[in-house]
Amino acid sequence: MTEAPRPLRRTEIRRENEKLILSAAEKVFAEAGFGGATMQLIADVAGLPKANLHYYFATKEDLYRRVVRDIFEIWLKAAESFDAAPGPVEGIGAYIDAKMEISRRHPDGSKVWASEVMHGAPVIQDYLETTLRDWTEGRIAVIQRWIDEGKMAQVDPRHLLYMLWATTQHYADFGHQIETLNAGRPLTDRQWKAAKDSVKTIILRGIGALNETEDGG
Repeated sequence: MTEAPRPLRRTEIRRENEKLILSAAEKVFAEAGFGGATMQLIADVAGLPKANLHYYFATKEDLYRRVVRDIFEIWLKAAESFDAAPGPVEGIGAYIDAKMEISRRHPDGSKVWASEVMHGAPVIQDYLETTLRDWTEGRIAVIQRWIDEGKMAQVDPRHLLYMLWATTQHYADFGHQIETLNAGRPLTDRQWKAAKDSVKTIILRGIGALNETEDGG
């Protein structure tokens, strides 16, 4: 005799509801922006009563900031490759892999971030001036160390980071354009691997971390 499913505990229900809300919020904020989104629309997409949203997030801004924080924390985790890597091939190579996988798995979160920044960061400017600035300075120091150790060319670490962000996040922010140019189809697993390998090879060769006989794969 098959046992009946175990009833969800209150903490599990809370976790599931929060997951539904955040997923719906990412989608709505990505499509409508902060100004165009409403708590009612997010509730409709999540399939939950609007009152549930206000139970977990008091205001639309609270929910928006949580979406932004979550995508940034995912990016922070991707950057852990910098800290323990012996050089740019390992560190930057792993970072490119991770960031492009995030663009594949969390395209809406990346679009939310891009839209917010393009509009002058009206909601998260404080986040840019603190968390993002500190993170960026830390990565600049690591890249500069690799330069000083002769493991890569003399490039401006800050502009290298900007290039890495622009390239890897392009696959999320301009995903529709990429699909259109791919005969209207999403990239396959093989195409994603080829894209990652190409980006790594181009960038790592460009900064002198790979020679002409090596590739980033």
